[in-house]
Amino acid sequence: MAFIEDHKAKLDTLRTSLEARHRDQLRRKANGGNSILFTYPPSEERLYIKKAEEHAELLNLEIIDVAKLLVKFIDDLTLPAIERKYKIFKATPHKVFSSFIKLIIEAIKEADDSGKTPLLTRTGALYGTGIENVNIMEDKVVMSLNNPLVIFYPSKTEHDNLFFLNFKLASRYRCTVIE
Repeated sequence: MAFIEDHKAKLDTLRTSLEARHRDQLRRKANGGNSILFTYPPSEERLYIKKAEEHAELLNLEIIDVAKLLVKFIDDLTLPAIERKYKIFKATPHKVFSSFIKLIIEAIKEADDSGKTPLLTRTGALYGTGIENVNIMEDKVVMSLNNPLVIFYPSKTEHDNLFFLNFKLASRYRCTVIE
């Protein structure tokens, strides 16, 4: 479905999912998880982020840009240090990016502590880091948030399979998926 036809229905579904009275249902659908994957075609990411920004106040969202956090991670560690670590741990990139996931979790926790619903955008920046959506969703901090975590997820669905960035098979475990 095209963006113009799709975004309103999806945002309405998100709004309903975020209502406190639906939290138990959300956890049941999410196998005890506390996360919502909000899917959309990668080519429409900017459009969906713009709509999220327009509705942030109404939906009580704190938008967390993962790409900006990646830049902060690189600046803090320095690119040469990351390159050295990557050469050592190239078969296990999640070890190189372990402090990056901590940075993401801290931002999520700060949003929740301020009473906002954390919304991760630009999650394509995770590709190649060894960090999967399920690593974030199963984190004990995320599982215990007062508000569910919303993850904007550029993907497609084929035969009930979810493909991150349209090609990488992704997990639906520990989340509710808004397609």
